Amino acid sequence: MEHHGSTVWRVCKSFFPSEYDAQDAFQDTFLKYATADTTTFNDDEHRKAWLIKVASNVCRDMLRASSRTERPLEETDSAEVLASHDPLSQPHSCHIEVIDALRSLDDPPRLPLYLALYEGYTAPEIAQMLDAPVNTVYSWIARGKRTLKEALS
Repeated sequence: MEHHGSTVWRVCKSFFPSEYDAQDAFQDTFLKYATADTTTFNDDEHRKAWLIKVASNVCRDMLRASSRTERPLEETDSAEVLASHDPLSQPHSCHIEVIDALRSLDDPPRLPLYLALYEGYTAPEIAQMLDAPVNTVYSWIARGKRTLKEALS
């Protein structure tokens, strides 16, 4: 957790606006890591890629869970309801707007775009992590950037 905790946390936060959901995904990811006795890692980068892949899978599973479909208003964080997205009244709302736009993307472009823009991975590295063809990763990144641009303009 000391070496890759911040990366896993950022992956989890890219999926969930709620701190609690991101914390659950973070804990589940490292629980899977702790119980992965049969997994051997070639080096530290392989371990990091494995953690990113597991974190994204955990987050996707949590989003698909039936308990996520309905959320009563009483359980909604008051900060989420009352948060202003007006840049004049809340200076960090532009940052929030970008994160919200990234979260609104479908999953195939969301994770590759996050890995490319925020983690600095190249398309061939992302392709290896996600077991996808390199050209597909390039397409996902381009589509994600285009969708973000449209959402933010």
